[in-house]
Amino acid sequence: MTTSLQQFPARSTAADDATSARGEFRRVMGHLPTGVVVVAALVDDAPVGMAINSITSVSLDPPLIAICIDNKSSTWPQIRAAGSFTVSILPAHDHQAPRRFSGPSENRFDGVGWHSHETGPVLDDSVAWIDCEVHQEHSAGDHTIVVARALDLGTAEDGQALLFFRGQYGHFIPATRTS
Repeated sequence: MTTSLQQFPARSTAADDATSARGEFRRVMGHLPTGVVVVAALVDDAPVGMAINSITSVSLDPPLIAICIDNKSSTWPQIRAAGSFTVSILPAHDHQAPRRFSGPSENRFDGVGWHSHETGPVLDDSVAWIDCEVHQEHSAGDHTIVVARALDLGTAEDGQALLFFRGQYGHFIPATRTS
């Protein structure tokens, strides 16, 4: 199915057209798998965190990542105020963590194993983690792009990361090589 860019006007006067264009944009972008992480900080000695699937590496020198945060988030202002945060890359078997950490709850860490790093809490079963400090923020439509400097990082012995693809969670299966 081909979608013309003409269907995505910069400004739409009809609310239905704008809603339809947003839905189509989401559907098309859903064809690109993304990783799923929990971004967290300690606020007044209590863990605060949120699930996101908009994360990417930006630079090796200095080591920077970018995360995209919905402007309606009530959790990000708390994490931003801490000035630093951790990123826990979720394991493929944990389909509940994204739901737990994106729902409206003050107790997202209840019943979740975690340990404290200098920049915030890391989930115990993470396949990898990154300690970060906020470097820059950029306004981008209905989101904020946060560029963060990686201060420390590491991986678990093994494990696959959780992926989000076309509205579902899963994991990566490598293509087999043929000779």
